[in-house]
Amino acid sequence: MEDTTPLKPRELTQNPLKKIWMPSHDLKLSFPSPSLIAVCMTNCPTLIVTVGLPARGKTYISKKLTRYLNWIGVPTREFNVGQYRREFVKIYKSFEFFSPDNEEGLKIRRQCASAALNDVRQYLTEDAGQVAVFDATNTTRERRETIIQFAEQNGFKVFFVESVCEDPDVIQENIVQVKLGSPDYTNCNTEEAAEDFMKRIKCYENSYEPLDEVLDRDLSFIKIMDVGQRYLVNRVLDHIQSRIVYYLMNIHITPRSIYLCRHGESELNVNGQIGGDSGLTAGGKEFAKKLSQFIQAQGISDLKVWTSQMKRTIQTAEALCVPYEQWKVLNEIDAGVCEEMMYEEIQDHYPLEFALRDQDKYRYRYPKGESYEDLVQRLEPVIMELERQENVLVVCHQAVMRCLLAYFLDKTAEELPYLKCPLHTVLKLTPVAYGCKVESISLNVDAVNTHRERPEVGILLNTHTLRHFVKVKMVHKWIYVVHNLSLEARPNERLRAPLCPCAGFNRCSFINRCISMRFPFLPSSMRELTAT
Repeated sequence: MEDTTPLKPRELTQNPLKKIWMPSHDLKLSFPSPSLIAVCMTNCPTLIVTVGLPARGKTYISKKLTRYLNWIGVPTREFNVGQYRREFVKIYKSFEFFSPDNEEGLKIRRQCASAALNDVRQYLTEDAGQVAVFDATNTTRERRETIIQFAEQNGFKVFFVESVCEDPDVIQENIVQVKLGSPDYTNCNTEEAAEDFMKRIKCYENSYEPLDEVLDRDLSFIKIMDVGQRYLVNRVLDHIQSRIVYYLMNIHITPRSIYLCRHGESELNVNGQIGGDSGLTAGGKEFAKKLSQFIQAQGISDLKVWTSQMKRTIQTAEALCVPYEQWKVLNEIDAGVCEEMMYEEIQDHYPLEFALRDQDKYRYRYPKGESYEDLVQRLEPVIMELERQENVLVVCHQAVMRCLLAYFLDKTAEELPYLKCPLHTVLKLTPVAYGCKVESISLNVDAVNTHRERPEVGILLNTHTLRHFVKVKMVHKWIYVVHNLSLEARPNERLRAPLCPCAGFNRCSFINRCISMRFPFLPSSMRELTAT
């Protein structure tokens, strides 16, 4: 007989890091499993496939796109077929390897493409990847059809990115800047290498079949023509593809420099307090003057200056005596209930919050405030504008500068919150072929050090009557607490942990909140400590 018992909704548990409510992870689901499958199908992985002749910027696009998607929190990996070929064929001889008449070379290239696609499958199905970038020429419809069949068999969406360029100067510059430095030409002089590479391009030209808006009208793709002079976008199907198009239509290759610096030293910096909206100290004002002299010495006539809407960045920019724009999105990370507190005060008043932040500083969200993850999403429009602009000076804050720097230097979420961005120092970023050159310029004005190093695994939390030595680590996105207790009390004395005013929990003790977060192996001895 069919069970007609109505399904009960699952209990909600507050995620301790992000401060959001989530259904409890019971073994029995409270809703039919088929609906879960439908959600997964809607959000299936995406395979980005580059198309184009050699020296058209495909790898440049692949690397930038991979960096951007990872920065906004979409797990992405690049699979460059050229790297597979170099591992298979240790010594490159000449362009003849790429000749359409070279059957042995064609066989090896097919094997390399197949190996790369196998790794794509593993990444997207087993390694929790969401986007894979398949970086190769893929110049024939036959090759692209093979990739489409592979994607259909594995449940992946496909989005093609084609780069078309007929400007000989751009092609030549790409060959000189990028290709001549590749492992294929380590033992060749510049002229020989350039000549060989041009012949390699010729090997592809006769069989090249560009994406066509009529013949390929059923495919999802963007065609980038002459380094962004024109675009053709066809059949964008989902959010990820629209983000990809939006990003690719903003990047350019014009030489420029981006200057990042923090505001001058503020009054709250000197006091060791975080957040707030205080003004500059005497040292901070001196830095602002030195910054003005530094910018004038750079001799950039078209420099744009951006600040946040906070007093300390505006005071810094005022000393430059140039027009500047205020961006609210450049404001410092919101520390919520911890605004204008010292770290020692946070540790004393919110011991569990202090410990949680140390365990995953990127994803931890302050009660009624923000996380670094939130800040990255807030700063995405700034990144888009920085990609569109030429020379820009951004006067911002420590957490904001870390997020921007992590984008340009391709840093992981774990590295981002601990990047060093000292006061009274300017970072000059110059985009190069596959990355970014960084110059650090100190303006020699003393300031306090606001950098907090990555803590040890063990964290000492002081409370009034109970001292917990708590070790917290992330395992499968859940926090597990391993503890050693040192109780400052007589044997058999019943202890009560002091109240911790945490967001979302009224009158909860430190241990009670641990229990409410469903830490899986919190022993009964700790539960008994909370008895009244």
